Amino acid sequence: MRELRAAGYRVRALVRGSGVRIGDCETVAGDLERPGAFAHALDGCRFLVHCAALYSFAPGDRAAMRAVNVAGTESLLAAAHIAGIERAVLTSSSATVGPAHGGEPATETSHAEAERSPSSYHATKVAQERVAFSSRVPVVAVLPTAPVGPNDHKPTPTGAMIVDFARGRMIAKPPPGGMNVVAVEDVARAHVAALRAGRPGERYLIGGENLTLDRLWEMLSEVTGRPVPQARVPTPVLYTIAYVDELRCFIRRDARPLAPLEGVRMAHEQMFVDSSKAERELGHRATPVAAALERAVRWYRDRGYFRNTA
Repeated sequence: MRELRAAGYRVRALVRGSGVRIGDCETVAGDLERPGAFAHALDGCRFLVHCAALYSFAPGDRAAMRAVNVAGTESLLAAAHIAGIERAVLTSSSATVGPAHGGEPATETSHAEAERSPSSYHATKVAQERVAFSSRVPVVAVLPTAPVGPNDHKPTPTGAMIVDFARGRMIAKPPPGGMNVVAVEDVARAHVAALRAGRPGERYLIGGENLTLDRLWEMLSEVTGRPVPQARVPTPVLYTIAYVDELRCFIRRDARPLAPLEGVRMAHEQMFVDSSKAERELGHRATPVAAALERAVRWYRDRGYFRNTA
């Protein structure tokens, strides 16, 4: 929102729930599971930036994720066509390109296979891209990696990783995988750049630094002052814990997964990407991840997320 306003756009925010305010921006209530009012909400707008999604690894959220991330996107873009929207920017995910192969980071030419995990969050993002690009609105897709920084209220699974580390809940070293991490402010700026200069029908990976999970844990240790755990749980044991945890979440529908199975699977992959296309075409320039982690930790600390730490 701040980046769009700073770039000179007048913004109308479509938000879930009535009475929600985002600064002094005009807001309209809407719900991706109840899209009937979308055409009216979009009336008079030229562009759409669709960054709403349900991001969760909880088994109880899977039906809602498909309803919001896939069906909701399809309905929203249908309404956008009726409203005469000229261009839409979709917040997709780097997970839609899949992991790195052969030692080379993934690029936009790669496509993950949703069928490998038909009920997961990342599978819904693959399906979301498909319905978006098949819509009648010109769509540019922005594919962020793992954004970190302030304002992750929920927090998302990425933010929860930071909070859990700072609270001393990480009792073992991570699996031997890796991921790309990017400052959330860089992702916001990339959305504005995609709105201005992105080519319809194209995907743009927005990444920061490719890091092994061991290195990411070290960076979190430097920022939080927490020591990095020394022991690493053997992979078979880790998967057993994840399967048991998944069963617990199925039984207790409101339970948050402590060792999400989808997260464990991805933690064994090299989720590295190449953002050179966004650098060439959108002017994307990644800022240091260490500074973004510091901003995230400070934001969480100032708001009491670390109270009663171990």
